[in-house]
Amino acid sequence: MKPIEFKGQNVVFGEGQKEYQPLPALKFHDGQVITCWEFTEEEILHIIETRCMYINQLTFNMPLQPLLPTVDLSDGVELY
Repeated sequence: MKPIEFKGQNVVFGEGQKEYQPLPALKFHDGQVITCWEFTEEEILHIIETRCMYINQLTFNMPLQPLLPTVDLSDGVELY
């Protein structure tokens, strides 16, 4: 899985930092951040078989932040 550019993105996190992949994102003034990820063919087949995906969230021992995994932004998010 890799982060990809998408319509509406307005920032790239980690750009120029060799230890990170660039992370295109849409950052809102309220702190909400949306990113888009593309699955490989192998990952798609695995998801079809298992119906599962894992999320590894690095908290650096800070409180866990809410996540909203989705495959469709039609739930009211407007990309400009």
